[in-house]
Amino acid sequence: MRYQDKLISLEKALSLVKSGDIIVTGLGCAEAGLFMENLHTIADRVRDVKIVNCNPTHAARFYKPEYADIFRVDGWFYAPPMRKAHEQGNMAYIPNNLHFAASKWLYRNRPNIFVAEASMPDKNGFVSLATSCTYERRIMEKADLVILEINPNYPFVYGDVVVHVSDVDYLVEADFPVPTLPDVPSSERDIAIGRTIAEYVPDGACLQLGIGGIPNAVAEYLKEKNDIGIHTELITTKMMELVKLGVITNKRKQLNRGQMVATMILGSKELFEFCDRNPGVALYDGAWVNDPWTIAQNDNQISINTTLEVDLTGQCASESIGSRQFSGTGGQADTAIGAQMSKNGRSIICLYSTAMVKDKATGERREVSKIVPQLQSGAAVTLSRNDVDLVITEYGVADLRGANIQERVRGLIDIAHPRFRDELMDRAVECGIIGKRL
Repeated sequence: MRYQDKLISLEKALSLVKSGDIIVTGLGCAEAGLFMENLHTIADRVRDVKIVNCNPTHAARFYKPEYADIFRVDGWFYAPPMRKAHEQGNMAYIPNNLHFAASKWLYRNRPNIFVAEASMPDKNGFVSLATSCTYERRIMEKADLVILEINPNYPFVYGDVVVHVSDVDYLVEADFPVPTLPDVPSSERDIAIGRTIAEYVPDGACLQLGIGGIPNAVAEYLKEKNDIGIHTELITTKMMELVKLGVITNKRKQLNRGQMVATMILGSKELFEFCDRNPGVALYDGAWVNDPWTIAQNDNQISINTTLEVDLTGQCASESIGSRQFSGTGGQADTAIGAQMSKNGRSIICLYSTAMVKDKATGERREVSKIVPQLQSGAAVTLSRNDVDLVITEYGVADLRGANIQERVRGLIDIAHPRFRDELMDRAVECGIIGKRL
């Protein structure tokens, strides 16, 4: 089949949207950029259209207040435009652990249109969804209509992301660069935490590692390691750099030996070029990659996640600030639990000991402890205290594995900022977490 036979214009693709439709688009860079950036242009003829997305990368106008009565948005992971839309009342978060995202959503929803970004078709008529297979294939299989934007700037990545154009209803030509994410420079606190985390990564370990100052610092301290493997939610620029240095070889993995395995890719232009037709990189269905049982099949699996706040018993609030949704659960619980099930595996949660916040009463900024007696009112518990292993700040490590509540309180206070330690101990007694000062 000639892929040209399925080509339609963007205007024609938008004309297929009807009132009441549910439209699902790809995660992150897999978001259908042209379609989403122009969806607002049909606002005069549709009503009650729902868009379902996850950490989108395009500045779509349908989030704006003037479209709040026409387009509703559900999201698996909030990005900045979604936080603003939340205030308008037309944005809602979908609670989920990543490996269940598609199956639980499909339990109560049917997608009318699936639209995502993809590579150009190869000579055999195959395209690659290129940058995400987190939920895309499962949604695609259930959608009434499948529309892909084919883009010459997108890599052809192997794995479950490869589909034949015969399984697609329509193709739209696009030609914008893959959205990139610049590296975040590591601060002194990032470096201190990254150095400590690297001490818990043995040669031959299999890693799950994200994006940001702390993960970047960890990567710097992994440069002396050998035969690191990757089974992760996200492939990043720093991972590519470690492959080129010979640190990541994937030789000692039990699953997919020789391959970096993930559900998505996000990073620099160089990273996307590196992943193009690279047999050492593969994206598989998030329901499999992030299943804790799958994760546990690799020995020495190390999961490294960040959190916004942790209480003195070990509960982690990683996605909300109080009851206000900030990001999403993502794969934190998946990877933390899977790593602890792995032979010689470990789950690491890291955070700064303090943060600067604005006082609601005075408007002034003040420093607060991120290790707290109790999580903020309404905070979502992303990782339960039963599933927390190591907690690391710039002041050290609290090993909570097998620890009772008194041991947890002592260990977490020891890695809090020294200025808050006495207050934390007093509050632990006042709240009844412990009976008396330790």
